[in-house]
Amino acid sequence: MRKPLYRQMRELEDRHWWFLGRRRIVQSILAKLELDAGASILDVGCGTGGNLAMLGQFGEVIGVEYDKEAASFAAERKVARIEQGALPDQMPFDPEQFQLVTLLDVLEHIDEDQESLNALIRLISPGGHLVLTVPAFPVLWGTHDVEHHHKRRYRASQLEDQLKASGFQVQWLSYYNSWMFPVMVLLRMVRKILPARGVGGELMLPPAPVNKLLTKLFASERYWLGRIKVPFGGSLIGVARKP
Repeated sequence: MRKPLYRQMRELEDRHWWFLGRRRIVQSILAKLELDAGASILDVGCGTGGNLAMLGQFGEVIGVEYDKEAASFAAERKVARIEQGALPDQMPFDPEQFQLVTLLDVLEHIDEDQESLNALIRLISPGGHLVLTVPAFPVLWGTHDVEHHHKRRYRASQLEDQLKASGFQVQWLSYYNSWMFPVMVLLRMVRKILPARGVGGELMLPPAPVNKLLTKLFASERYWLGRIKVPFGGSLIGVARKP
């Protein structure tokens, strides 16, 4: 991402509806995995550390981050050990060290996405899980993706094939952020005609009542994710298991 976005993300990720809603959805998914007490958890691309405290509810968490500035923000939270590293070949961990790896809106930033999935399965113990999210639908590509240095957006079939190619068993995979999908499509269409000025326009914090409503709306998807496959949404979320 562009450097100013790290500070902006650190300031917003504890309040903005997108981060809050996604965190509640992931928390619900992890609760269903019934992890062992004290499970070893790795948050890959932990950024400025907004998910570390939530992940700490499920075990012992280590965050790994490539960018030094983002890693320093994460370390300031003092809720997890932070290591510097990068996918696919700069991961300072032992094979089969973790029962759970989370990869939350990270894979789209990496040129070698298949090689990265290959590297991650080696870090997971047999029977362990990968929980990941990525942005969906290439047609939604816009200035937000450019600002955040995305390499691609994914289709469900593409991501499932890549997970299987790395040796994962895909337990379930679904589109999500579906309530906001029509608004997102419209916004991206408008932005192609009238580009937003400045950096991080889509990360602006809305007024408090709107932010609260959007958080509840987005987070409500946790009640059906994992039970049914949603055919559309701005992002994909899935759980994969190492045999």
